[in-house]
Amino acid sequence: MTPSGPRPAEVHVAGGIIVAVTELRPRYAQAGPTHLSDAVTLEAGDLIVLPGLVDTHVHINEPGRTDWEGFATATRAAAAGGVTTLVDMPLNSVPPTTTLEGLCAKVRALEQNARVDVALCGGLVPSNANTKGSLRALFDEGVLAFKCFLAESGVAEFSHVHESELRAGMASIAELGAPLFVHAELPEPLSDGERASLGLDPRRYETFLRSRPRTAENAAVELVFRLAQETGCRAHIVHLSSSDALTTVRRAREARVPLTVETCPHYLTFAAEEIPDGSTSFKCAPPIREGANRELLWSALREGLIDQVVTDHSPSSAVMKCSGSGDFMKAWGGISSLQIGLSAVWTGARARGATPHDMAVWMSEAPARLAGLTGRKGAIAVGCDADLVFWDPDAEHVIDAATLEHRHKITPYQGRALRGRVVRTLLRGETIYERGQGFLSTPSGRWLRRSLST
Repeated sequence: MTPSGPRPAEVHVAGGIIVAVTELRPRYAQAGPTHLSDAVTLEAGDLIVLPGLVDTHVHINEPGRTDWEGFATATRAAAAGGVTTLVDMPLNSVPPTTTLEGLCAKVRALEQNARVDVALCGGLVPSNANTKGSLRALFDEGVLAFKCFLAESGVAEFSHVHESELRAGMASIAELGAPLFVHAELPEPLSDGERASLGLDPRRYETFLRSRPRTAENAAVELVFRLAQETGCRAHIVHLSSSDALTTVRRAREARVPLTVETCPHYLTFAAEEIPDGSTSFKCAPPIREGANRELLWSALREGLIDQVVTDHSPSSAVMKCSGSGDFMKAWGGISSLQIGLSAVWTGARARGATPHDMAVWMSEAPARLAGLTGRKGAIAVGCDADLVFWDPDAEHVIDAATLEHRHKITPYQGRALRGRVVRTLLRGETIYERGQGFLSTPSGRWLRRSLST
């Protein structure tokens, strides 16, 4: 799957880098690995070779909350799911990645355990939004982007920013040329939603949905659009769930304001009407909305109004998910899908007439561009790292949570039949995962510092 589309080809790799993509010569078309001269040859047969997926929205939580998820388990799940590069979010770890101390702690944690390449995101919080040089220090040390919340994040260590702090932070980040990832929900509409849900059955998904109204998301996207226009900051809306906000996104595109958008596999797969009472594995924020909303997200993705699909992999324990009580209002919000994302998105995409090339754009090329990794990640092209996925788009499989590699075996996809299976994953030309054989090497993932990505 080349940037221009699919074709039979040979991908030549040296030193972990793609050095040529040439026409397929018939004498190489044989099954299994062979040795030709000094080169090891892998034959993909009828499988599609995708560029390794780039997931720019992952919560790994190490150090400090490794019992939720750590680099060892998260990156095993990534490798098994065809994700060869991820961007770790700055919250949930202790300390968070909002200072140089927090950044160094995160780097130490990933260097020993990461099976895929990891870039890091710095946090924009009230304590550094107006402090001269704080954000630049993180950027100069190697973070690729920044992340902020406009409402409570759920952890005390990572505070949300108000409009004045957001404006100051966006102005500073614009000077750096970095993107700012924004969790776009405003606190005032959320407070209204919480009041509206008081006294209702906490086991009903409808109660939780009422507590996180679309208006919180829509107003936040409007605010980010306005400040991006004012400051010139490259703003990126994470995990868009409300199709209503697409009107603002369209205005931004027409005005050439630097605003990009992602959505997630769960928003494209599930519908609020189908979520059973007490099934807290479906809880995330913003919430999964109605089926009609899901179809509008698909339309926007096909149009290009939504730029990319990433997982927002956000794990927690069964206790935190209130798996026993089924209380949506108390459960941690987050869905773990690093290993499942490709299959989940392809299942829905295929049913709607999309192609494997669309998958490469949505889940490799566009996220690599957002993170500033174009030319190194996200494409099967000369000069890029040889991150490759041998993928069977026709294979059907049923999700069994017990076989998933992330730490806590909780997933709303349990028992769901999905299309597409990863057969082999290569990182810089070396097999790191093969179906039926497992993980064939010791952890070899690297920290992708900004200085190395440019």
